[in-house]
Amino acid sequence: MKNYCIIMAGGVGSRFWPKSKQSLPKQFLDFLGTGETLIQQTYKRFSSFVDDENFLVVTNAAYKDLVLEQLPALNENQVLLEPEMRNTAPCIAYAVHKIAAITDDANLIITPADHLILRQSAFETVMKKCLAHTANNNDLLTLGITPSRPDTGYGYIESEMGEGEIKKVKQFREKPDLATAKEFISQENFSWNSGMFVWSLKTILQSFERDLPQINSLFATGKDHYHTSEEQAFIDSIYHGCESISIDYGIMEKADNVFTINADIGWSDLGTWGSVYTLMDKDASKNALVGDKILLNEGSDNLVQSIPGKVTVIDGLHDFIVVDTTESLMIIRKEKEQEIKQLRAKVGEQFGNDFI
Repeated sequence: MKNYCIIMAGGVGSRFWPKSKQSLPKQFLDFLGTGETLIQQTYKRFSSFVDDENFLVVTNAAYKDLVLEQLPALNENQVLLEPEMRNTAPCIAYAVHKIAAITDDANLIITPADHLILRQSAFETVMKKCLAHTANNNDLLTLGITPSRPDTGYGYIESEMGEGEIKKVKQFREKPDLATAKEFISQENFSWNSGMFVWSLKTILQSFERDLPQINSLFATGKDHYHTSEEQAFIDSIYHGCESISIDYGIMEKADNVFTINADIGWSDLGTWGSVYTLMDKDASKNALVGDKILLNEGSDNLVQSIPGKVTVIDGLHDFIVVDTTESLMIIRKEKEQEIKQLRAKVGEQFGNDFI
């Protein structure tokens, strides 16, 4: 059974404005100064157990050239172009049916393009256990993350108690308030929902047919078009007709064959500037700085990203996010970072979409 990796890379990263823009969203950026963009790290993470020809990247049509530039081992046929955003279920259905057009025996990994995993060896060990399980069981497997704190920014997976590493999922829980999050992590059967999945081709096709028959039938009609010059025209013709729904709501929360494995792999979904700050190295005053000429005087607990080569001087600032780009400068209190998405929208309304 061949392993395939489907990378979902269509988001615009609006919470990371002004660094992330529609023309260059966060999955194509190097946020932590590692020398690799997030999508490059994602590809590299799986490349030890997925062959180059078995990667598929589902993205917006505007990002085709970016994908091919940053992942030169892939060819055009491996970049699947969505004409519009319809959430994760249609995105995954497209990739699944494209794979089904050339094989009926495959193990599929689904992953976002913009997550961070710091413990590669532990990650590979867990993923190989997942792949071995789905190769021999008709189960939908989701990767749970061992909670390190009572975080209110993640959804949670509640699993049944029992022996063994792979456990049946009892239910998915929405992002909790702090008191509920503390209650969750006091128990041994809760994990963060990573948004990564492993299943066999046969199992997920059965699930789409059962739980999302409208989406499934649309993509099934394209069997003769996949891997041909007619593929894009076919996708463009059906995509608007797909229900906009996530794979979580559409399949995972309905199915009774959902299992999870708890993983301690140094994971973050890099969902906000605050999560980037948490992961970065800091100076003695707890400032996280990205840029080669930053002078931060009498300031603490700040995240500052400046333009390389540009002198940036900041005095007396505490608990702020400062992001400077060639077109935009944002200075905002860390506690108000949830408002960035709305502020970005206001910038677009007032100054035009070129700035967002």
